Amino acid sequence: MLDRFLHDGIEWGSLTVERPGGQTRHFGSGQPEADISIHDPRVERRVLSDPDFMLGQTYMEEGWSTTDLRALLAVLMGNFDDPEPGSARRLAQAAIRPLQQWNRRAASRRNVAHHYDLDESLFRRFLDTDMQYSCAYWPDGVEDLENAQAAKRALIRRKLCLEPGQQVLDIGCGWGGLAIELAEQADARVIGLTLSEEQARVARDRVRERGLEDRVDIRIQDYRDVPERFDRIVSVGMFEHVGASYYDTYFRALHDHLTPDGVVLLHTIGRLGRPGVTNAWIRRYIFPGGYIPSMSEVSAAIERQHLATTDLEVLRLHYAYTLAAWFERFQAVRGEVAAEKGERFCRMWEFYLAASEMAFHYRGLVVFHFQLAADQTAVPLSRDYLHEAAGAAAC
Repeated sequence: MLDRFLHDGIEWGSLTVERPGGQTRHFGSGQPEADISIHDPRVERRVLSDPDFMLGQTYMEEGWSTTDLRALLAVLMGNFDDPEPGSARRLAQAAIRPLQQWNRRAASRRNVAHHYDLDESLFRRFLDTDMQYSCAYWPDGVEDLENAQAAKRALIRRKLCLEPGQQVLDIGCGWGGLAIELAEQADARVIGLTLSEEQARVARDRVRERGLEDRVDIRIQDYRDVPERFDRIVSVGMFEHVGASYYDTYFRALHDHLTPDGVVLLHTIGRLGRPGVTNAWIRRYIFPGGYIPSMSEVSAAIERQHLATTDLEVLRLHYAYTLAAWFERFQAVRGEVAAEKGERFCRMWEFYLAASEMAFHYRGLVVFHFQLAADQTAVPLSRDYLHEAAGAAAC
């Protein structure tokens, strides 16, 4: 069954399959060239029964191996599409989607802890020095991760149209890098929110090291529980954890916490096609409660909460490039991580990074930048200010 599936499906690139006992079959032709060595004969049946989940599961279990995981996933994702939104499997998954995105307060804290409370040293090993765990920005001439993340922060700063002394809410502040930059580069007063104890600890240490305690306040607090109002609100890489059932709640909170002339910058992974469901393996092992929205889902919720979309940018392959850099950095320290956390963890993590990269290449994932305001005149009427040099006055 696997041979027939691969023979009929691979039209781009090539794949060599080696089975237990040394039997080898070749499918397709040309580049990219990929290979898979199957060690457990049950792998074929398990993967065919549920590819979305079992490909990653059997890799974690060492049921198969490959000399180039990224090339293998490129060939597979480049040739085999996700089930159509109207297929029986997708309809069944959509029916239980609200349960998969159960993100009330207590559940949100548990879901965040599952991923972000992993020890700081893991993330320091493969992220940039500022610990930016979100899509970097790769304009022409930027070729390394450090500069790409700096370019991302500068772009966000310009889109916020900050003025000295303004109050900023950073929803999902991570390890504090953006909050610190907004305070230092734009003279802002920033409240950063996270639900991760580990992120809050690191972010607070960094704030103290920079002497910014009077300008940056890192809180372990849900966005639904913030009492203040703000001139600017920024959220980078957090919206994917909100869940579609809570979009109205989220944008109502933005509306209620924004001053009349305030501006919001929402940076989120999105999908180019229709609404879908979260990959089962990613939901189980990486981001429980996570969901990647379509543009239609986000826009409809924005409209219902009476916010104006003043600018929208779609960053296409920027996250693929970022994930590739993370994957390469992780591979450089893989031996250290394996010694601490074991081979199963390493296989889980590298599969997550490689599969995510290929999803941006072949499964229609992108990053949306929604600039929002209660008053459409809160930002300049032309986009010239977005192209000014980083650090220049935006408005």
